[in-house]
Amino acid sequence: MATGGQGPAAPAAMRADKWLWHARFFKTRGLAARVISAGHLRLNADKVHKPAQNVRPGDVLTFPQGRRIRVVRILALSARRGPAPEARALYDDMSPDTPPAPKNPGFDSRGRPGGKDRRRAQAFDRSRLD
Repeated sequence: MATGGQGPAAPAAMRADKWLWHARFFKTRGLAARVISAGHLRLNADKVHKPAQNVRPGDVLTFPQGRRIRVVRILALSARRGPAPEARALYDDMSPDTPPAPKNPGFDSRGRPGGKDRRRAQAFDRSRLD
């Protein structure tokens, strides 16, 4: 069904997992479905547990992506998973800015690290930060 030579028409509502995949937040649709099934997606502040939950333009989605929490407002739905610039036009990113991760002190690249370098690196251990 073509509309004025611009490809297939975009639907009025779409599955949440499919939209997240189309908008390129997740590499596969199955991964998006797994995140939703685990209860990590909020649709307009309500938890969603079904990947088949319909989303529409104007809805706000909140979900984790890597170490960030993403908050996006859906601007449009897509009929296909297109290139990245096309995917960026589907949403408005309202995610809070995250402060940059602290820099790893490491050592001064003078060959093998010494005891002082190891103690500094151990004090910076990421597992202690979380």
